[in-house]
Amino acid sequence: MTRSDTVPRGPVRPDLIREHRGVEPTTSTELFFDLVYIFTVTQLAQFLILHPDPLGALRTVILLGLIWLIWIYTAWTTNSLRPDRSPVRAMLLAVMLGSLLLSAAIPAAFAGSGLLFAAAYAAVQVGRTGFALWAAHGHPGLEPGLRRSLPWRTGTSLLVVAGGLVGSPNREIIWTAVIVIDVLVLATGFPLPRRSRTRPEQWDVEGGHLAERCQAFILIALGESILVTGGILAGNTGRAAIGAFLLAFAGSVALWWVYFDRTAQAVTAVLTHAGERAGRLSRVAFNYLHPVMVAGIIVSAVGDERLLRDPGGLLDAGTALVVFGGPALFLAGHAAYQLVLLRRGWAGRLGAVLVLLAAAPVTVALRLPVAVGEVVALLSTVAVIIADRGADRRAGQGRGPRSPLR
Repeated sequence: MTRSDTVPRGPVRPDLIREHRGVEPTTSTELFFDLVYIFTVTQLAQFLILHPDPLGALRTVILLGLIWLIWIYTAWTTNSLRPDRSPVRAMLLAVMLGSLLLSAAIPAAFAGSGLLFAAAYAAVQVGRTGFALWAAHGHPGLEPGLRRSLPWRTGTSLLVVAGGLVGSPNREIIWTAVIVIDVLVLATGFPLPRRSRTRPEQWDVEGGHLAERCQAFILIALGESILVTGGILAGNTGRAAIGAFLLAFAGSVALWWVYFDRTAQAVTAVLTHAGERAGRLSRVAFNYLHPVMVAGIIVSAVGDERLLRDPGGLLDAGTALVVFGGPALFLAGHAAYQLVLLRRGWAGRLGAVLVLLAAAPVTVALRLPVAVGEVVALLSTVAVIIADRGADRRAGQGRGPRSPLR
């Protein structure tokens, strides 16, 4: 260990550090912070609705990736610091303001508002990391990792600003590079010259709290999909529109059920008792897999919007892609989530993904209505729920309930 990696024996500001004693409850400050992201997810869905082409889809993925980096690293920060303390609360409110400015810039992020988006991103990422380093000074489980991450966070933020200063396609290339760099440096422990890398086992993590935070974001995304369909229904209350709304609502309920019925509680239990493995598991589950599920929910919301606009319309290739692709993307992300954390339940989800991918070209070739496509997507998702319950019954008739820790 080099001198730059050494830290004092105890934290200088212990009152700002969370003491991990089981699952830490989500505070009102964290929930208030999350309110901005209701607006953010709505902006992303509207962006995709207005740009229903491959370039629009790519840009939506890039924006979601950058926004997720802000939200998830803020969740990691409040996993270590106490949001009920005034300095930490002030930091969260500042990040909340920056996130609001960034969200407002989403519609024209690849046009005139690109620099505003980039400046807000950079200010939030660098400012929050710098504050966390100040608050955790002297903490052996937090300060070394924050010291190694700050140069990377600063460098990638400068890249985002550089992307905001150039036009397309350079902006897309630079912002995509930022996401790729972040994934790689997190996976490799924030490597720096003449410094040891930080290993996930060294992180001071309360995995159960992170699980609950990410569960809250999934609820935000699902709530946005209901807002989209409800807003359209408010302008058209005919029988066809009501039927389409009920179908879209059932689809949102099915996605919620898949995520929350059993998995959420089991995952929280696993990560709460994961010990040194909590950091590594949390990195994969929350930084890498959760944005895939959020993307699936957003794409599903776009499919619901098309359903309510024209439930009897014919499925073209683009509409089939969002109607089937949204649930497929969500279930694929959730299958990987199950595999990483629980080692069970993933096969049924993968099977449903294959069914959805196979159904998309068939429905297009047969020129079926959008509503039929939504029904197929819904039934495929419900089949996963039925399979889960069947597995639970078989486990109960065998050796008893299966522990999520096995």
